[in-house]
Amino acid sequence: MLRLQPIAHSANLARRAGVVLCTLGVTLHFCLLVIGRAAVGRLRREHVDGYTRAWSATLLRLVRMHMTVQGQCPDFNDGRRYLILCTHSSHYDIPASFVAMPGSIRMLAKSELYRIPFLGRAMRAAEFPSVARHNPQQARRDLQRARQMMESGIVLWAAPEGTRSVDGRLQLFKKGCFHLALDTDAVIVPVAIRGIQHVLPARTWRLNLDQPVQLAIGAAIDASRYDRDSLAALMADTRQSMEALLQGAETAPIADVEMTVVIENCAQ
Repeated sequence: MLRLQPIAHSANLARRAGVVLCTLGVTLHFCLLVIGRAAVGRLRREHVDGYTRAWSATLLRLVRMHMTVQGQCPDFNDGRRYLILCTHSSHYDIPASFVAMPGSIRMLAKSELYRIPFLGRAMRAAEFPSVARHNPQQARRDLQRARQMMESGIVLWAAPEGTRSVDGRLQLFKKGCFHLALDTDAVIVPVAIRGIQHVLPARTWRLNLDQPVQLAIGAAIDASRYDRDSLAALMADTRQSMEALLQGAETAPIADVEMTVVIENCAQ
């Protein structure tokens, strides 16, 4: 795996507590904005796009992440359905993706998140689809709704691994998002985020500041070229692309993203 520069330093207990409290406060602030606009019928998709990017940029700034974006993002406004499939080794994968990529991106979330006060209500209002992972019948209904959202122009973000990787290496893929890609003839955009597992390692409260992170966007994979019997091939091709991205073998740098610039852009 491509090595990044060493971690700058680990946050002390006071800093970790500050990041947690600020994260909760910022998240609640944007949840209330979404809920409030939705309650009076004034919530538009472009409002949600701006809120998710501003929320994401603030979270990344709290940990002083230094992010580089590599690869070419496709045109999400060309009328096709898009599904971003991303490596998952940190809670910061999602905000990093929201900041780095354009379009109306929504996370395909596990249903348990919708039980959290304010957050669940805001996610429903903001068109974040859920998936009931332990209820096959409900999961099928959830995926049908996700398909309808993709057809309306939403770009779905999903983690095919299903859970966070401890060491940043790819885990086994689950089939759900690939069934969705085949059912919708979606274009899969493989994404790998290198170094982000060091920011907040899975299953720990260790927080590392000033961590260099590289978000790499791979070549699009058109699921319409695969049939239902080619599910394994689609999964294998996607995995091969994401493995290459993790190794730094598939893309060349095209943009350096400084957090101060990102936050200014998100606020516009």
